[in-house]
Amino acid sequence: MDSSKITERGRLTRQRIIEATGEQILASGIGGTTLDTVRAATLTSKSQLFHYFPGGKAELVREVAAWEGRQLLEAQEPEIHDLGSWESWERWRRMLVEYYIARGRWACPIGSLATQAATTDSELASAIATTMRDWREQLADGVRRMKAAGSVDSSADSQRIATVILAAIQGGLVLSQPERSAWPLEAALDNALAPLHHVATTR
Repeated sequence: MDSSKITERGRLTRQRIIEATGEQILASGIGGTTLDTVRAATLTSKSQLFHYFPGGKAELVREVAAWEGRQLLEAQEPEIHDLGSWESWERWRRMLVEYYIARGRWACPIGSLATQAATTDSELASAIATTMRDWREQLADGVRRMKAAGSVDSSADSQRIATVILAAIQGGLVLSQPERSAWPLEAALDNALAPLHHVATTR
């Protein structure tokens, strides 16, 4: 839907629907989220849902994925665009744990969608893959800045380290969920950052 044609009140309603749907998907998955459950959670009518999302559930889920992706990257600002020092990496780590745990989100919305999207919607899967690649590339850029500053060895594989960090985040959240505790995520992140420390220079 062309958002430029929506009134401010309509924009707020549309966003409220997106956010409520995101919470339902995180709790029940794409399969467990229906337009009827969304209507009940947002007190909207069927005609309203199709007014804002003419493509139905598929369009709504794609909008949720886009919104969650923006939220995730914005939560890591401004450090995600720095990561040129050990202090910046440590601040980024704290911010990421805060984003997930303090909000009571014991799973990664993007990671959760990624595990379901391939079998439900190829367009959704492609959009999520793009978000993951963007995230990985920003982390890899941070490793490159560390290399340029002489803080880590020039032989460090930026892409590989960034991929390990992303995998640790997703795995750490899976383990944190049943524990309802941040420590598995924190432990996973510490181990993920270990390769970066391993190639640190003495400068």
